[in-house]
Amino acid sequence: MNKKKINIVDTTMRDGSHAVSHSFTVEQVSAIAAGLDKVGTAIIEISHGDGIAGSSINYGFSKVPEMQLIKEANRVIKNAKLAVLLLPGIGTIEDLEEAKANGAEVVRVATHVTEADIGIQHISHAKKIGMMPVGFLMMSHMASPEKIVEQAKIFVDCGAAYINLADSAGYMTPDDVRFRIDALVNHLDIPVGFHAHNNLGLAIGNSLAAVETGATYIDATCRGLGAGAGNTQIEVLSGVLQRMGYDTGMDFYGIMDVAENIVEPLMQRPQVIRSAPLMLGYAGVYSSFLLHTYKAAEKFNLNPRDILVELGRRKMVGGQEDMIVDVAFALSKQIKPFIRDKQS
Repeated sequence: MNKKKINIVDTTMRDGSHAVSHSFTVEQVSAIAAGLDKVGTAIIEISHGDGIAGSSINYGFSKVPEMQLIKEANRVIKNAKLAVLLLPGIGTIEDLEEAKANGAEVVRVATHVTEADIGIQHISHAKKIGMMPVGFLMMSHMASPEKIVEQAKIFVDCGAAYINLADSAGYMTPDDVRFRIDALVNHLDIPVGFHAHNNLGLAIGNSLAAVETGATYIDATCRGLGAGAGNTQIEVLSGVLQRMGYDTGMDFYGIMDVAENIVEPLMQRPQVIRSAPLMLGYAGVYSSFLLHTYKAAEKFNLNPRDILVELGRRKMVGGQEDMIVDVAFALSKQIKPFIRDKQS
């Protein structure tokens, strides 16, 4: 019997934006989007790493206005659905409408795993204007399966097309993923998706655990480009799922070529698990905190690992990037200066 269809959602030009300091150009977006579309990617997401309207002093400025990039992606995409991410409190209804006017068909409304209620109006409005709204629950390791189901139902009730569970810290193990995805699959009447980070080297394993437990939408990026140690590597995921008999609709050779010939040359550094990204996963810290933490560590002459441990202890969540400097300043008064080496 043929196995089920798995929809691959590429977030190279959204989560990957963190890894290149939001420096994507029109030419790069055009090449990546056209390549992803040609090889059969189901959904292609593009926006600032922290969602539409994320370009700011808090989260980092985009080199090119994101609406211009969305418009360019829409120009070259012929088959895939074009998506944007929206974090309530950063992006607004007006931003959402502008994204739609520039070609976005899907919006993934992302909230902390216990705060789905702040996304109700965005999900409802997206559905009203003819977009495909998705409920995106971040930092999902911080809530029990029962709590996640409760929050997911808030999104379902206001019109979400599917629920995407995000391991934003790259903290979870395959069993952690199975427990949460299984709870959603068994309590919801809409599809379930999963978004992994590779801070503990488990992105592919966790994505497979999600698929085997019933998830039908899986996020991934070319070369794993993304915050922290990156995301599930799309070309690897495509090959593994194909070998296992799942239908992704993707050209395996083609997606390898997009990753190697288009995305890899623009990467600012290899997407590997260095000490600080590893600490993100170990301490359960939001992956997009990494570059902010490096900057704070440099400013206050601290070991970035110490900052990340303290952020984890304080249970900081997405949207609190401005607190990283405060934490670093406090630590600088408590611990001795850090002697840097290439492993930090």
